[in-house]
Amino acid sequence: MLFRHNYTGYPMVRQAREMVANGEIGKIRVVQVEYPQDWLTVEQDFKQANWRTDPNQSGAGGSTGDIGTHAFNLACFITGLEVESLAADIQAFVPGRQVDDNAHVMLRFAGGARGMLWSSQVAPGNENALRIRIYGEAGGLEWAQEDPNYLWHTPFGEPKRLITRNGAGAGDAAARMSRIPAGHPEGYLEGFANIYTEAANAIIAAREGKPIPDRVVFPSVQDGLKGVQFVSACVRSSARNAAWVPLDH
Repeated sequence: MLFRHNYTGYPMVRQAREMVANGEIGKIRVVQVEYPQDWLTVEQDFKQANWRTDPNQSGAGGSTGDIGTHAFNLACFITGLEVESLAADIQAFVPGRQVDDNAHVMLRFAGGARGMLWSSQVAPGNENALRIRIYGEAGGLEWAQEDPNYLWHTPFGEPKRLITRNGAGAGDAAARMSRIPAGHPEGYLEGFANIYTEAANAIIAAREGKPIPDRVVFPSVQDGLKGVQFVSACVRSSARNAAWVPLDH
């Protein structure tokens, strides 16, 4: 699960994280994140579908475990916020399916921010549509994985601004993750490469007895644990008619 979070190595995700940390959108109020796909809209019979819809192989979560964890991790990674509790309404729309293929989850973050997460593998017209919108007291940010080179920034009361990878307005955090010149396609594979490089830099520092640089960021065992806690909380909440439940037990 850890290194599947390759989007944390995308330059514009790092750009968004840096802007939030620098206070450029102010204190966060609302986070909306979604990850819809359509490939399990009907019952499928091939290897990738079979193990994902078998709770004995995939665990208790279907769409929540497969893609919902990515949306959950992305929201926490960019905002730097921790989810304290959630209320989940999960469904298995395909007859006979034993794990969820759709989930609507309300989130309560430490510090007062609120969020909504939607994960679905039965949403016709969506291929791999991970998207996030973050709204603070001073502005908002929008990013979509299918168009990863672009980050929209809207300061409150001002026109929407487009920040491009390696373009004007992009900061050092994004530049560190950029592997090719501005305007050329970049994203999925480079995201994995960036995460592996970050991990390698951490290993090298440890071997040399040096501290890991603050700018080196990659998914940890703790991130993997939080993903499992997210799925467990969704299943428990939905079983109680979308009751609010804490994530930590």
